[in-house]
Amino acid sequence: MAYEWKFNPRPYSDAEAADLLKDVVSPQTADWHYNKHHKGYVAALNTIEGELQEADRSKANGNYSHVGELKRRTTWNHAGALLHDVYWANMGGNGDISAAPDLSAALTAEYGSIENWKEDFKAAAFAAKLSGWGVLCLDQLYSGRLLNVLVDEHHYGAIWGGIPLIACDVFEHAYYHKDGPGRASYIDNFLNNLHWGRIEARYKQFAK
Repeated sequence: MAYEWKFNPRPYSDAEAADLLKDVVSPQTADWHYNKHHKGYVAALNTIEGELQEADRSKANGNYSHVGELKRRTTWNHAGALLHDVYWANMGGNGDISAAPDLSAALTAEYGSIENWKEDFKAAAFAAKLSGWGVLCLDQLYSGRLLNVLVDEHHYGAIWGGIPLIACDVFEHAYYHKDGPGRASYIDNFLNNLHWGRIEARYKQFAK
């Protein structure tokens, strides 16, 4: 029996999202992005999971095979679904980092100040391709550091063993409806809307 991937709820209702996220994305984008794009990654995972049950693994090769494409698209859709879970959970707050004392202290220790961390995070997010992410991750399996990474598409640049704590979607569909080509303004608004209480809880869950 094929595994069933779950489309996880946001920590607020669709109606609440329109108001909570209005300074970052338009209400229509908040709806489309979650209920079409994000949901689509989960639906694709389940389609792939079903097809993997019947795929002929004896035909796998380094050029083209059905099983190879299914495996390739698994990582794309898995990363897309997971990063969107983090993205929605990140937002809906007032941007006050005092709600995350442990993470704030750790970021200050790593970057020298919260302003330095923000500058580096914004640079990573702004420098991603037109389809990509800026991600603060906890490098859990290697250095234990808090690293801002640039991720093109959903997975190029991701760190093995890195736990995403903050994920800023900079695919153009995330912000064009409200800000047009103003990616920098969108990133600023995203940071000002962070729910640091939820981010702190995620950090404590995974930090050693």
